[in-house]
Amino acid sequence: MILTVTLNTALDVTYTVDALVPHGSHRVGEVTERPGGKGLNVARVLGALGHDAVVTGFVGGATGGVLRGLLAPLPPRDALVEVAGNTRRTLAITDRSTGDTTQLNEPGPQVSPAEWAAFLRTYEELVAGADAVALCGSLPPGIHVGAYAELVRIARAAAVPVLLDTSGEPLRRGIAARPDLVKPNAEELARLTGSREPLRAAGDARRRGAHAVVASLGPEGVLALTPDGVWRAAPPAPVRGNPTGAGDSAVAGLLSALAEGLPWPERLARAVALSTATVLAPTAGEFDATAYAELLPRVTVEPHTQTP
Repeated sequence: MILTVTLNTALDVTYTVDALVPHGSHRVGEVTERPGGKGLNVARVLGALGHDAVVTGFVGGATGGVLRGLLAPLPPRDALVEVAGNTRRTLAITDRSTGDTTQLNEPGPQVSPAEWAAFLRTYEELVAGADAVALCGSLPPGIHVGAYAELVRIARAAAVPVLLDTSGEPLRRGIAARPDLVKPNAEELARLTGSREPLRAAGDARRRGAHAVVASLGPEGVLALTPDGVWRAAPPAPVRGNPTGAGDSAVAGLLSALAEGLPWPERLARAVALSTATVLAPTAGEFDATAYAELLPRVTVEPHTQTP
């Protein structure tokens, strides 16, 4: 079983309009809703790949009820913890004329100390039966900034590999707890380390405590610094499409390969192929299974000759 943690789950709502005009009134052509938050997105991809995935985190209120209803028929198993507050919504407005998407993200419900304690009990029980754990996304109000560091330590004490995918101060604190893998993008790495050179920044992140760092470089693929070497992995050619969810698909690829014990080049190839197939998918946040199968053997994975 692979466990994903989304402390700040969301109901993702997408509006599609012909053209988004500031200060204007718009007729919405299409509305879609789906369960969201980074860890839930990762778990949905894991389920589509055939892995047994379990999701936990917080959910509450009427919006939380809608989220759970949408999650029920999907492969990931629901182990979310109820809170008194209302689960947040994220609103994406897609402009058909340009293909651009504008995102509005609510902050999430206030979580009480008692609700956090209830979550910790659930998390400890789930970790005991997990092959790998992913800790993903932002923290809702009321959760202390060192929450991910606490969850990393619990997973490591249970000898379960843990991947951390967050940003800002939670990332800084979480890395110090020595996760097995962190997956920041180039901007998150720059904010963490002060360096905009990806190789140098990833090396700094490893020295701060991460056993391995896989830095997302957008359309150029990923850069990986690991105990077994340094690699660059890239898709066979640039692609056009919607990048929404591409990073979460990359996390699912890394996590599934980690749980399977695959070597690093195969982990990186899977991550890049899934990420690229997500950009190509007609539905935002999903991955194109046919494109994934075609891309996987064509991803370029090469040793990186420079040292950080």
